[in-house]
Amino acid sequence: MSPTDRSNHQIAVLVLEGAKPLDVGIPAQVFSNRPSMPYEVRVCGAAPGLVTGGDGLSYHVAEGLDALERADTVFVPGYRTPADADPPGVVVDALKAAHARGARLAAISTGAFALAATGLLDGRRATTHWHYTRALRERYPRVQVDENVLFVDEGAVLTSAGAASGIDLCLHLVRRDHGVGLSNHVARRLVAAPYRSGGQAQYVPRSVPEPLGDLFADTRAWALEHLAEPLTLEALARNARVSARTFSRRFVEDTGYTPMQWVLRARVDLARELLERSDLGVEQIAHRVGLGTAANLRLHFHRILGTSPTEYRHTFSA
Repeated sequence: MSPTDRSNHQIAVLVLEGAKPLDVGIPAQVFSNRPSMPYEVRVCGAAPGLVTGGDGLSYHVAEGLDALERADTVFVPGYRTPADADPPGVVVDALKAAHARGARLAAISTGAFALAATGLLDGRRATTHWHYTRALRERYPRVQVDENVLFVDEGAVLTSAGAASGIDLCLHLVRRDHGVGLSNHVARRLVAAPYRSGGQAQYVPRSVPEPLGDLFADTRAWALEHLAEPLTLEALARNARVSARTFSRRFVEDTGYTPMQWVLRARVDLARELLERSDLGVEQIAHRVGLGTAANLRLHFHRILGTSPTEYRHTFSA
């Protein structure tokens, strides 16, 4: 689907035996059928009827695998004991057929095992819940398993780590389809953290066991409110009440970026939203986001996104 196409993008959420409730609910909620969302969600199973889920819950699905024939995107939520057996052959065949006709496939958590069973992850990077990365690597040795990321975007096939990172993956797809403005709108509706931009790399490091905590989160929020102002490492560290060295080291551990790389990407993100939702000129936007000049904005825009502000506006403006 073209990013400018506002017709409803069909989402199929494929519920397998042992499906985890949160994993099922994430895509259904993020892409929920509502006037502000150019998506339509259908929940299906291997066959219509009752599907036994995990954690004591079951699901009554109205549709079977024929829903995949109409889907633009198919989500496979995580399910219990994924390393013990392959999904049913009819499910594997339906996923392969959906991919062959151009649908993109996305797995949340252990749903990656179902995608791996199709062979579509062979030779590609993929991730899953950290508890199962070793099992995924051993069961499907041709998959390049990366356990240190929130999600992996391989174009038509995407995988994510644990349930919470499924939200990151869904917001990433909203952003990929319709830009940062709608993605931020969805994040606000969910009362979720804003999308963690990975630029064109698309791989975002997972938080380490020693998180930065609320103090550093407050500093990031403060920085987002002051992007138009000069922001130095020293200013950020001063706001966080730690030394510049400590701030820089722990910031990289948490985000995968140096503080100034993060600030630059935040400025480009704000520029993206202004390009989508305002009539401001490129020079005005550059000033508002703290990049100074249109030439500077164009330089960083192209380095991070591989396109120009003008081309981006043409693609994603409402």
